[in-house]
Amino acid sequence: MRIGVIISDEPRINDEIRVPQVRLIGPKGEQVGVIATAVALNLAKEANLDLVEVAPNAKPPVAKLIDYGKFKYNEKIKAREARRNQSTAEIKEIRFRLKIDDHDFEVKKGHVTRFLNGGDKVKVTIMLRGREQSRPIGGVELLQRLAADVEEFGTVESQPKQEGRNIIMTLAPKGKKVHTQSEQRRRGDQSRAERQARQAARLAAKQEAQAQAVAEANAKIAPQTSEQKNNTKEGSNAEDEK
Repeated sequence: MRIGVIISDEPRINDEIRVPQVRLIGPKGEQVGVIATAVALNLAKEANLDLVEVAPNAKPPVAKLIDYGKFKYNEKIKAREARRNQSTAEIKEIRFRLKIDDHDFEVKKGHVTRFLNGGDKVKVTIMLRGREQSRPIGGVELLQRLAADVEEFGTVESQPKQEGRNIIMTLAPKGKKVHTQSEQRRRGDQSRAERQARQAARLAAKQEAQAQAVAEANAKIAPQTSEQKNNTKEGSNAEDEK
């Protein structure tokens, strides 16, 4: 970026496209050909679409007729999907003592819930001390209690098992994909409603402009018609006098 110059990653749309000609692509991907930019803008307005410059470095630049709001929404969805595919879930670890009071249990359960909601797996470890190692059943019951309390957010990926002095269980997040799809549907419905509202507003403005033009035309015609009638009447009276 040069000093004093802001470079935007956003494509130029509609009146921002200042080149005299563009190679136009229709809304369904059809090749229209090289036409004047002004003509392409008129086609976009007639179709209630936007003229978007998709290849600015081409000679001439390539522009496409699309719904820019829908285009931006789809780009965000693609970027989010790409980030999700690239990211790998971390494994968080929470440690419990076998003799844990209810308050500490609730606090640690809150941490587990937060990790699962964040899309991370959770390794839960019960640390046994002294004679507790000979009675691991209490640790298994504690882990089962935890799994039951957070079953809305995660499932047991690895059942409780004893490893040396510890009893370990692994929880995996669930419901993230369903939540994401629901959010996408909600945003898609919202975007569609906004687009329909814009189209309705454009149509109403167009109809209002047409009605105003008709009214103005009628207003200009009315005085002329009245004047013609008066001239006809005066001519008729003059003939009667003869």
